[in-house]
Amino acid sequence: MELILASQSPRRRALLEQIGLKFKAVSPDVDERVDGNPSPAQLVEELSLRKARAVARQGDGQGLILAADTVVALDGAVLGKPKTEQEAFSMLSALSGNRHEVYTGLTLLQGGREDTGHEVTTVAFRPLEPEEITRYIATGEPMDKAGAYGIQGLGALLVSGIQGDYYNVMGLPLYRLGQMLAGFGVDLLALACR
Repeated sequence: MELILASQSPRRRALLEQIGLKFKAVSPDVDERVDGNPSPAQLVEELSLRKARAVARQGDGQGLILAADTVVALDGAVLGKPKTEQEAFSMLSALSGNRHEVYTGLTLLQGGREDTGHEVTTVAFRPLEPEEITRYIATGEPMDKAGAYGIQGLGALLVSGIQGDYYNVMGLPLYRLGQMLAGFGVDLLALACR
């Protein structure tokens, strides 16, 4: 089986390597604008499906395509990746002392078969002082991350707890992925024993 990751995300690549999967990464060329006002779950599912289909159009129709999209939602409002340090400061200030949700949409596509779903994890932030937020932004870590933080890095210092799949917060819910891959006949534990 050839697995094609429709992403150049270093975090997603590292997580696939962590569970022993061999894959090829391809950058999907998609328009991420969505009409209407979809829920965070609908948004990530739609975008992961678009990414998978875009990569399918670029390829030869062989292989199993995996696409994902992750957003942070606070009170139902989606927080994307900050474009400026001020935007990162605003996002982190809003997250301070609050709970928010991280949604990741996953799509597997092989031939004419598609399976799309999502995972949600609740994350609690401790109260943050403005100086802490400024210092965290100065590290550069928030600037390429949904919600302006990375739980796998220094952002872990901001998190007081999570409910759900930790790997979902990193951008690839491994439990859900394993369940979806099993539906395509891929047993990750059996592959690990080879």
